[in-house]
Amino acid sequence: MHPPPSSFDPSRRQFLRRLAGTGAALGLPSVLGWAGATSAATPVRVRGRVQADGEGVADVPVSDGRHVVDTAADGSFELRSSTLQPFVYLSVPAGYRIPTRPTGVADFYRPIAPDKDGEMEVQFDLTPLPQSDERHAFLVLADPQTQTEADMRQFRSGVVPAVEDTVSALGDRPVFGLTCGDITFDSPELYPQYEAAVETMGVPFFQVLGNHDMDYGAPSDDGSAAPYRQQFGPTYYSFDRGAVHYVVLDDVFWNQREYFGHVNDDQLTWLAADLERVEAGRPVVVFQHIPAYSTLSIREGEDRPEATESVTNRSALYELLSPYDAHLCSGHTHEHEHVLREGVHEHIHGAACGAWWTADICFDGTPRGYGVYEVDGPDLRWRYQAAGHDPDYQLRVYERGADPTAPDEFVANVWDWDPAWTVTWSEDGVRRGPMARRVGRDPRAVSLFEGDQPDRFSWIEPAKTGHLFYAPVAPDHGRLRVEATDRFGRTYSAPLADAASDSGSDR
Repeated sequence: MHPPPSSFDPSRRQFLRRLAGTGAALGLPSVLGWAGATSAATPVRVRGRVQADGEGVADVPVSDGRHVVDTAADGSFELRSSTLQPFVYLSVPAGYRIPTRPTGVADFYRPIAPDKDGEMEVQFDLTPLPQSDERHAFLVLADPQTQTEADMRQFRSGVVPAVEDTVSALGDRPVFGLTCGDITFDSPELYPQYEAAVETMGVPFFQVLGNHDMDYGAPSDDGSAAPYRQQFGPTYYSFDRGAVHYVVLDDVFWNQREYFGHVNDDQLTWLAADLERVEAGRPVVVFQHIPAYSTLSIREGEDRPEATESVTNRSALYELLSPYDAHLCSGHTHEHEHVLREGVHEHIHGAACGAWWTADICFDGTPRGYGVYEVDGPDLRWRYQAAGHDPDYQLRVYERGADPTAPDEFVANVWDWDPAWTVTWSEDGVRRGPMARRVGRDPRAVSLFEGDQPDRFSWIEPAKTGHLFYAPVAPDHGRLRVEATDRFGRTYSAPLADAASDSGSDR
């Protein structure tokens, strides 16, 4: 369930024109003109150096989004590019701090701005980390999707403090964050406030382009990314932390009428070159906004995923990732789901905004929140963090008959479930056995979203989800408790009473 692309209203057009003027003043490619331009490309020779403490850093990949070269022993590189490429950027190597702006937003790129002879020089300065990053952590915030000042206040008062608490609890692990698209809801004028929130969170943040970060008035897919590029730089890139190789992709394609999930040929060519530098078997984590494969449409009784909900050419992506221990991290659907397909584990994250800031849950009942990943060497461990709750808040239990399709059963929503989990129930302290997983609708989501409510976005509806669990009980049942154990052996439990205590909403 997604809103249609917003109309390109005059106020938004004026804001983008101001962005374009700012870009010209800074010597950046025009946010409205560079991409999809019909003029012929002018060759540019980019020469530069990557260094740390005055010494060159060897074997650092440097790219313009089409070509990838490695720095020499003295840190120098030469890249043959063109004026059709907006940036030159490096793949930040393991063992070095992530370069950032003062706000904490990652700053690993430079605009391609040649002199009259088609030449350009650039220098990237890195800072060694004071400790190994073999142990590190990262956070995935999907779909903050702020549209108004009021939304931004909710983000800053509800999600940002939760992130601060999570970072503090991770202790001495180096941490980075990543916002997995739909940074705002067609409101790029809120980007500076987003950056201010990043500064408060206190860790470096990367960004992903989402469908609501695009200019729907642009004449091409490249041009639609202009507001994002102006604020955050390249739409696809990579970096390393410890043993893990990370990749960010732009999988939202705009054809002047609608968007759909697609990774274009330029990116696939770049990704192939990027992954040539990664040893087979290494963990590779790819971030993109639209899931490679969402089962949402399947759960709703459709034959196949909608083109707006999954990547149409995902087979090419799966093939490139096949030599690796690959994970995909995405958002977009405003629900939480794990999809294991073609040897890739995809983590589709619940939205940081929940149901577009109308309630504290998504329309599958997943609380608004974010993913927390801890990395030790090549091993990844993860969990979902519900904003405003303790880390062990991983399920919600509803009374018998809360789902009208199952009048004799009680139900539990275990939102971070994947096939490696076990979910059991007990009555009056006596273990009764496993619960049955079925597709259904979260009872609280139904009460909040069914029909023409909420008033702000009447198109929001509760969605069928695959992480509900059922068990039959008598009308005069005893004390019920559900226990869920994840793939890492961590056990979470909740009594039926949690349904009553979690009935509130910050709508």
